[in-house]
Amino acid sequence: MLIGELSRRTGVNAHQLRYYEAQGLLEPRRAANGYREYADDAVLTVTQVRKLLGAGLSTQEIASLLPCVTGEAPDLEPCTELLDTLRARLNGLDEHIGALDRSRRVLREYIGATERRAAPGRGVGAP
Repeated sequence: MLIGELSRRTGVNAHQLRYYEAQGLLEPRRAANGYREYADDAVLTVTQVRKLLGAGLSTQEIASLLPCVTGEAPDLEPCTELLDTLRARLNGLDEHIGALDRSRRVLREYIGATERRAAPGRGVGAP
């Protein structure tokens, strides 16, 4: 199938599909006219890629994991470095969440302190 058909079947625009190809996530054949031709299983691959992106994985991580991926869910088969990659991503997310929690706490403290300083009868943010 051509890139337009793959785009229609997956809901992913052609520009994004070309990006997936550049990242090594899709491998179309080239027709004599230079057009990309995708096998039918490309629909499944794009579905898997989208779901793995939704899990916070990078395209580089997905490229290394794709040989371990089966089914639309997708299901992950135990492969070399698979769990290490997933755990590293989870640890990164946990660190990011921790930083966001700290930022939220500090902002709440600033808001509380500012509200306590507000002069009686003046609304917060009034000149």
